[in-house]
Amino acid sequence: EASAPEGTAGLEHTSDFQLITIGESTIAGVGVKTHREGFSGTLAKSLAEKLQKKISWKVYARSGYSAKLVHERLVPKITEWHVDLIVIGLGGNDSFALNSPAKWAKNIIQLLDSLRLTYPETTIVFINIPPIKSFPAFTGLIKLVVGNLSEILGDHLQNVIKKYPNVYFNNEKITLDSWISKFNLKNNTQDFFSDGVHPSLLTYQTWASDMANFIIKNVFKK
Repeated sequence: EASAPEGTAGLEHTSDFQLITIGESTIAGVGVKTHREGFSGTLAKSLAEKLQKKISWKVYARSGYSAKLVHERLVPKITEWHVDLIVIGLGGNDSFALNSPAKWAKNIIQLLDSLRLTYPETTIVFINIPPIKSFPAFTGLIKLVVGNLSEILGDHLQNVIKKYPNVYFNNEKITLDSWISKFNLKNNTQDFFSDGVHPSLLTYQTWASDMANFIIKNVFKK
């Protein structure tokens, strides 16, 4: 997992904005050396530029953690008393564990209820479910079974968040071809993975930039 799980981005003398990121390996930065070049640091940098703010960011994530483990083991470790934005990345490990959609929904509800106790007003944003159907390391059968389940988990997440004000989910299904055309990239699909499963530097930076655009559009309505 990437080192140094916190930092700042943006202009020093602007108003401070506290971001925390929570989740599994995507948020933990598996596949890159530092969080600054991984998802959280790139997201903070992109948001700082778009919002013209100084963003302080901190990561609470572990590779291999499901929604249940994030709720039980990571949420109690969060120390920030004031947080402006919570970004959550989950769904990969719950898919690999073949957790039922009902169990997943229950665990997401517990996670959200727990965060709302401490942060009743804070905006919460879930990033896209990982594109398991594109993982080069997996066989066609695994891609089909686990990939389909991951998309069903995404649908259930979409239903859960409807009951919570100020909670968002980017339910756009990631396809690498759409990223290549959307961001005008000159890459092939292998370039998006560090090891056939986890994101590469390219993926973290593409995904984080895409999420920054989603947050600006949906949360800040800019």
